[in-house]
Amino acid sequence: MKRLTGIVIAVLFWSCQEEVILDLGAKSELVPTIEAYWTDQGIFNEVKMTLSKDYYDSTKVEVISDAEVFVTIPGTEKVIPFVFLGGSKSYRPRNPLERAVVGETYQLHIRWRENIYRAEGVMLEPPKVDSVTWRFEEKRPFRDEGFYVKVFGKIPFKENNNYRIRVIENDTLKNQRGDYLLFDDTFGLGFFEKGLELGYTFQENDRVRLELFRLNRDAFDYLNQLVNLLFNDGGLFSPPPQNPKTNIRVVAGRPEVLGYFVVSPVLTRTILIQAKYD
Repeated sequence: MKRLTGIVIAVLFWSCQEEVILDLGAKSELVPTIEAYWTDQGIFNEVKMTLSKDYYDSTKVEVISDAEVFVTIPGTEKVIPFVFLGGSKSYRPRNPLERAVVGETYQLHIRWRENIYRAEGVMLEPPKVDSVTWRFEEKRPFRDEGFYVKVFGKIPFKENNNYRIRVIENDTLKNQRGDYLLFDDTFGLGFFEKGLELGYTFQENDRVRLELFRLNRDAFDYLNQLVNLLFNDGGLFSPPPQNPKTNIRVVAGRPEVLGYFVVSPVLTRTILIQAKYD
């Protein structure tokens, strides 16, 4: 009887199977992707434009180099033009001394072929970074051996507390899905004064550069959604993958654009990891 029950269940299970053939040959329409930063540090101010790719497309990313890009301050006649530089494959301010000023609102304008895109952000006041320390830790369960870095500072603001820390290790930006160090004031900000520890180890003589951004909420939400997408494994209980919600508007032309616009102050600190010997 048990054997018969097993056979019946197997037959029922097999009857529920349905072969699905995915049409992977179909080509989707390429969409402009924009990554734009406007900060108080000239080295960060740039706009990158590329065309999206199909999932299985292994060809090189196509850079858009023929757009008109500029930044304005609404309510004024101020226009900050950008030019395309072949070396960086990005648009940079024609005057490299131009930069964001705390309290100003900035609009990004991009014209490419028949398309017009626009985005806006407010330049917020930066928090304070008091010190960056490191300490060697032995290997423990769920914790690798190595040097751990902590950032100490103070965030005195009652609103608009959305932050990202970028980590550059020996001239290489840590840009994997676990490297997007994002935090806000959901659970308070006292931990920043006690020391915010980075979640991975470094080795002796590593040169580590930290970049702290204070983001507008829409840019912060974009990065949060991007991280969720990167951690989506496509499993049975994972939500359907979808592009993060951009803060860039389509004013004219194609109805879709990808990417984000960041207006932010940037605080930087560079340390050289060295063991302390007695």
